[in-house]
Amino acid sequence: MSDRVPIGRVGKPHGLDGSFYVERPSTDDRWWKVGSRFLVGGEEAEVVGARRAQGRPVIRLDRSVARGAALEVERAELPPTEEDEYYTFQLVGLEVVEENGRALGTVADVLPGVANDVLQVGDGVLLPMVEDCILSVDLAGGRIVVAEGFAA
Repeated sequence: MSDRVPIGRVGKPHGLDGSFYVERPSTDDRWWKVGSRFLVGGEEAEVVGARRAQGRPVIRLDRSVARGAALEVERAELPPTEEDEYYTFQLVGLEVVEENGRALGTVADVLPGVANDVLQVGDGVLLPMVEDCILSVDLAGGRIVVAEGFAA
């Protein structure tokens, strides 16, 4: 497991000063403020310009970076989570089973949704991250148990 965690990706340019949209940005807004530091392509970069456009962070770094480059932080820099809170990277790869024992696959991604995030399991099963669906998450055991009836 990598000691680095993705917090976004360099997106399309915004303006002529080197600013860009952050694709799939972390919801932790502290990363998108002037003075924040994180890794881009394995090298440290500092945010020297920050604003929002169309509800998304737009930042400018102290150096030029390639579109598509991953924005990352060291795992140790992340604040601890509260009970029943998880980082996306902690859920990806976990086995998903229904309460009756039927295996659904592994978490491929966590997609942002309008009302709630959604677990993408295997090659297309989508499960809402709501209490009625997600019965338990066992990070140590590598397993998520979901209620019957949410997976077709």
